Amino acid sequence: MRSADYTRSTDASGAPQRGVRGIRRLLSAGVAALTLAAPLVACAPAGSWQLTGDLATHDPALAKDGDEWFVYSTGSGTVADGNIQVRSSTDGRTWRYAGEVWEEKPAWLREEVNGVDNLWAPELVEHDGTWYLYYSASTFGKNTSVIALATNATLDPGDPDYEWVDRGAVIASTSADDFNAIDPGVATDDDGTPWMTFGSFWSGIRMVELAWPSGLRAGDGEPLRIADRQVPPNAVEAPYLVEHDGDWFLLVSFDSCCRGADSTYRIAVGRADAPTGPYLDREGVPLLEGGGSILLESDRSRVGPGGQSVAHGVLAFHWYDADLGGQFRLGLAPLEWDAEGWPVASW
Repeated sequence: MRSADYTRSTDASGAPQRGVRGIRRLLSAGVAALTLAAPLVACAPAGSWQLTGDLATHDPALAKDGDEWFVYSTGSGTVADGNIQVRSSTDGRTWRYAGEVWEEKPAWLREEVNGVDNLWAPELVEHDGTWYLYYSASTFGKNTSVIALATNATLDPGDPDYEWVDRGAVIASTSADDFNAIDPGVATDDDGTPWMTFGSFWSGIRMVELAWPSGLRAGDGEPLRIADRQVPPNAVEAPYLVEHDGDWFLLVSFDSCCRGADSTYRIAVGRADAPTGPYLDREGVPLLEGGGSILLESDRSRVGPGGQSVAHGVLAFHWYDADLGGQFRLGLAPLEWDAEGWPVASW
């Protein structure tokens, strides 16, 4: 999580002191309070779905299993040992709290990441009848981090086969690395090869190849570089890949998350011919050279959209409600496509 002051900074060496997709330490108080509070009702801005129920999510991973919608999101250190939280909906509009992935974190995470509290920024992917849950373990202000994996036969907690099985680490980073192993986003190309984007601040957005059916990393070479703002503190994170009509789109979150109503988060996008890039924005500027066309940004009291995922043509993100003291909540909006083949989303 981020700190309670909702700020980012650098240390004396200039290394980023934040760079995570979710509210990190703040959720220890924030999510717990909102989860246990009476259901909240979100605004209904034009272009987005009107949502009701428990919307206190950060870094939503949106998925659908059968007729049921699910959102997995960053956990709270005061609830179920900080594990990833689960919410469900029968119609995508009314949401209820459905528990956590585990009651206790896998013990090896504490050995891998000293001081780890809550788990962050999940990603849900289905392949050949198995659900793959990727998530981040890290600590505030450091890039000693790990992206880990769990698998399940179903997302339905009422199914007798429902059980999240720990599959261990996918990729890790330490202070010796120039990247941060958090914020996984996974997509499979036309050849059946899965690719995982990840990263936050440091050297920007990176990519590695995965392998089915394990869902783990294929090989151990240097992660591919696919986006870099080229300006300190390199405020780019939360990558997510979307394929449309043969083109690939990289969605990222720019600027400052987790400052409540003062957040400057916004969603940017670039396009490529292949999942590995190179990604260019609408003006042809490479995302590796600071490019990125804005897809969604703050609008009046709706502040700081980001931490995005996409499922069934719907863009999921969190945002901050300035009319409610900067509380964070779930946003869902149809992802549409313009005449030039670029994604369009509106509030």
